[in-house]
Amino acid sequence: MLTITHSHAAGTMIDGTGKGDGTADVLKSVGWRWGRSISAWFVPQSRDRLPQLHTITRTQEALEAAGFQVETDIDSTRRTTAVVEAGKIGRQADRVDALAATADRKATAEDAAWIRARTALDRLPEGGEPIKIGHHSEGRHRNAIATADNAMRKSVEASTDSTHAQARANAATHTTDARYRPVTVANRIDTLGAELRKLERRIAPCYDDAQGYVDATDAQKQARADHLAPNLAENRDQIAYWEAVRAAQIESGTATGYDRTNVKKGDRVKIRGQWRDVVRANPKTVSVSTGYTWTDTAPYAEIQQHQRP
Repeated sequence: MLTITHSHAAGTMIDGTGKGDGTADVLKSVGWRWGRSISAWFVPQSRDRLPQLHTITRTQEALEAAGFQVETDIDSTRRTTAVVEAGKIGRQADRVDALAATADRKATAEDAAWIRARTALDRLPEGGEPIKIGHHSEGRHRNAIATADNAMRKSVEASTDSTHAQARANAATHTTDARYRPVTVANRIDTLGAELRKLERRIAPCYDDAQGYVDATDAQKQARADHLAPNLAENRDQIAYWEAVRAAQIESGTATGYDRTNVKKGDRVKIRGQWRDVVRANPKTVSVSTGYTWTDTAPYAEIQQHQRP
């Protein structure tokens, strides 16, 4: 018996699979991945999200068609965005610590490999003495060269591993900061707002085979609203969280709060380190001069400084 489980904290996973039992090919065909660190199959990007019922249903049907018995245990309880983000920050901090420890081990291994390589090189005859063919030292000389060559190769490999591990550790330390960059936060709010409007538009229209898209009845609208309620609640909660983050950034001076109410045509704005003249203040973006016949547009969140004429 296989059990497909889902929770907001763990995502969509499956219990009861075994190596060589034939489930791997089926799960791969419907988009699952094997998690080496958790030793389990999982649906990518399902953690911290509502269950993807279409994926779960498709997986169950594929496994049953292959002769397996499948049951589901779906928990649709949603955690708040604040809890989700706190969990992500905590996991990223743990990942930084783990990568830093790996980098330290790789650096230690690199130092040890270099010492072994240096020791093996020191055992070779001084001055690059050639191998004496037929001499009793020939075998010892060849073995010393082979040992030195192998030690040097391992030293280079250890150096490469150490550099790669340190680069990953350095990159991981900036992941959370990058996620909370003011421009990134502003863009995320715009994206979530677009997704919310898209969900809300799905409530009104109804498709009819004869007439195409027509206005839905009140009963149909209510049924769709009830069906989409969890997604709408999740989206609105995410927007509220990130809007609070942005408001705090504006209050602290980390982010600027420009929009079309305080940026007008003829003003000068600094975007990506360059001062530009404002040609037009749009609802979401500002159009600026380029020195050529065309203009550029940029989100208001990218305005670093602002000057009135």
